[in-house]
Amino acid sequence: MLEPLRQGLPPLDPSTVSNAASCALPARYEAVREARQFSRRTLGQWDIDDRFDDVCLVVSELVTNALRHALPTDAAHAPAHEPLVRLHLMRWTERLVCAVRDPSRECPVAYDAEEFSEDFSAESGRGLFLVDSFSDSWGWHPLSGTLSGKVVWALFGLHSAE
Repeated sequence: MLEPLRQGLPPLDPSTVSNAASCALPARYEAVREARQFSRRTLGQWDIDDRFDDVCLVVSELVTNALRHALPTDAAHAPAHEPLVRLHLMRWTERLVCAVRDPSRECPVAYDAEEFSEDFSAESGRGLFLVDSFSDSWGWHPLSGTLSGKVVWALFGLHSAE
């Protein structure tokens, strides 16, 4: 069952992060392409571009969901110095986390595969199903403190070089 849970990241010690990168994304759909390009460059620099296909698909879905469902109606007029959507990539020795921050506190809604069986031609609604299928786990949590909104994340296991 794909019921999204209000959950935080699995236990990951922040002091053991070996790499981290982040980029602000504009409030327009071209940001999905920019997020993929940023991910490709970053994974290449970290020498884990063998995971790019899965990561790219998940990043595309998470950013698309943020742009489609989490932005206020006047987002196109938001100040450029305050990005509404931000992509974070964090790498540990054996894990990679892709996290997308957006201004909405609304729970992401995932549909399960049975809901797709009635309409295979539907152009939307499969995003979190794909995130669940291509990542090892995913979740979300609301932000607190001075940041408002939420973070939706996906975790990928990395194969250690032997």
